Amino acid sequence: MKITIKDIAKEAGVSITTVSQILNNKGHRFSEKTRQKVLEVVADHDYKPDVVAQSMITKRSKTIGMIVPDVTDFFFSKLIEGVESYLNSLGYVLVLCNSKHDKLLEKKCFIELVSRSVEGIIIATPNILDESIISVTNAKKKKIPIILIDMGKNIRSEGKLIVEEYKGVYEAMTFLVNSGHRDIGFIQELGDYYQLSERITAYTNCLEDHKITFNQNFIVESELTIEGGYRGATELLSRKDVHITAIVCSNDQMAMGAYQAIYEANLRIPEDVSVVGFDGLEIGKYLAPALTTIHQPIFEIGFEAAKFTVDAIENPYQRIPNKIFETTLIVRDSIARLTNPT
Repeated sequence: MKITIKDIAKEAGVSITTVSQILNNKGHRFSEKTRQKVLEVVADHDYKPDVVAQSMITKRSKTIGMIVPDVTDFFFSKLIEGVESYLNSLGYVLVLCNSKHDKLLEKKCFIELVSRSVEGIIIATPNILDESIISVTNAKKKKIPIILIDMGKNIRSEGKLIVEEYKGVYEAMTFLVNSGHRDIGFIQELGDYYQLSERITAYTNCLEDHKITFNQNFIVESELTIEGGYRGATELLSRKDVHITAIVCSNDQMAMGAYQAIYEANLRIPEDVSVVGFDGLEIGKYLAPALTTIHQPIFEIGFEAAKFTVDAIENPYQRIPNKIFETTLIVRDSIARLTNPT
């Protein structure tokens, strides 16, 4: 038989209201003795509040919606982990939506989350958000806070979490140049869904700043996946009149695919071709050789996104802050120092 809040109150010798307020951390006016008595009865019976009934009383769902383009992507998996880590500690439940790189599905997810009475929405998106999405979240009497992880694409004054992408790639490029590399390839994102413009801009600007001639044939476009990195590196290495000593990849998954392409070309890492990734995924240090990468704090980004969301729910009239996350170049074994650079 399921124990109810009424049973808890009866056994503890207090009112139902007292139990409710103590369980909802609103029982500050009660003595410590009363609090402990109630909590002991709750612990003895392993009582779990009825979430549905609770939400009807408090008018709160204690749920946060989150939309990501691909739940299987290593980056987004780590991001979700950070979000859940913060929310779970506060009793919030995460409702996760996978937009599958589809802008229309992304919009549908927004509308669905609002209809399910989520208290806030976190979205990792490479898209410019449709104005109708924002209007949907503002349509209710109580505004639903939106936290964006969007590479700074959407123009707004609050609730943005962005990474110093330019600085990270520029630092990696400078390290390669200082290691004697001049013929540096770059595998960038394919198409207009992801626009990692800061990364390719840092690549070209660093070449210019070091008086190194830019060569369009040193750049190839491919998907931001392991397979995409494999295809991109294969194409780059097979181009006529192109001899590169290093490849910078737009993310770590691309770098993993590039490893395979380099090996299949009977070349060695880093003796023949050095490789740099971007993200700082844990798996990178277990590659052979360990991958040099530009680390961005993915877990922390998710954690902060969740914190900003909860803070905005608890303090609806306060401005949601923005935050810029620093990158760090992690130098491992995938870069060679050239004694006779070209």
